[in-house]
Amino acid sequence: MLKDHAKVMLFLLQAGEVVGRKKLQKMIYISKKMDIPFSERFKFHMFGPYSEELSLRMEELCNLGFVMERMEDKGNYQQYRYSLSEQGLHFLELNPQQWPDQRELFHSLNDQSAKFLELVSTLLYFSELSKEEVKEKVFTLKRKQNYSEEDIEKAHQFIKQLRKNVSL
Repeated sequence: MLKDHAKVMLFLLQAGEVVGRKKLQKMIYISKKMDIPFSERFKFHMFGPYSEELSLRMEELCNLGFVMERMEDKGNYQQYRYSLSEQGLHFLELNPQQWPDQRELFHSLNDQSAKFLELVSTLLYFSELSKEEVKEKVFTLKRKQNYSEEDIEKAHQFIKQLRKNVSL
């Protein structure tokens, strides 16, 4: 019943604390694009790929007490921190799941900024297009982010490295 919820909990167990809702969304989207078996569907949204299913799942996990959500007031915005709770850890111990150890991938993603992950996830979302078409999409859709050609190349290299390092 909670199989998809457990996957998100296992993700948090391996990734550690994730700071920011946007970052959490991008980390799971990128992981899914690296063939990690997440079931959430994503659509392109204002900040790149977004899953309403994932947002609802996180809300449910917090309401069940399996995930801790801590809100920090940053003055002009609020930032959320997510981590697995003791109850969540206990649930996973009682309900063992088949799940690949992807700590290296998740930590690599968690070490990046939300802005960079937004760019990476956008490149992956439009991966069926040519590099030039993707670059045009980024410069059009992400104009306010002021990504440079160098940023885009860095994101492409990061994706290449992730694919090389993913071990299933």
